[in-house]
Amino acid sequence: MNCNVGKTEQIIRISIGTGIIFLGLAYRRWWGLIGLAPILTGATRYCPANALLKIDNCQEVR
Repeated sequence: MNCNVGKTEQIIRISIGTGIIFLGLAYRRWWGLIGLAPILTGATRYCPANALLKIDNCQEVR
């Protein structure tokens, strides 16, 4: 898997995922587990949807 999620997008994904999980815990609802998807895509820096749409926000380190 190649990197297709940039650093800024990675931070945003992990932040949003964490917020969704906390809301799910606060309301004691199962839908908080949906927050795992953006956390996983942010942590691995690979998003299948970005790959399908041919979006590449990952910048090479020089």
